[in-house]
Amino acid sequence: MAGRAIVAGFIAALGVAGCMTAEMPVASDGRALFVENCAVCHGNDGRGNGPMARAMTKAPKDLTLIEVRNGGSFPRAKVLSTIDGYTRLDMPNMPEFGALLEGDEIPFDSGDGKMTPTPRKLVALVEYLESIQAQR
Repeated sequence: MAGRAIVAGFIAALGVAGCMTAEMPVASDGRALFVENCAVCHGNDGRGNGPMARAMTKAPKDLTLIEVRNGGSFPRAKVLSTIDGYTRLDMPNMPEFGALLEGDEIPFDSGDGKMTPTPRKLVALVEYLESIQAQR
């Protein structure tokens, strides 16, 4: 019985190690995901001026001001939670992005100093959003 536990632990460690060697996405990787999933509401520039924005009862947020609205720091964990659907109570028009949660996972520090396996597409989108902050 103990042998099985050791083998299971070893296999789990290999899975985490494999995740740790993955290449990290950069902002340009997230741009295409943004255009595909977010621009219809938030606009190609992320300022909340997409083609669907006028039809919405609550205007989409200007995503270039996330840092400004958070005292000058980019809240990675909050952004991740908003995109993946975990925290969206005040955003009735925000769709769920299940496809962004599919695929391989990579280690990502969302701001707590801990590397957590996170879907690659989700990390790419967060990297892109962080890159467009306060581009005025």
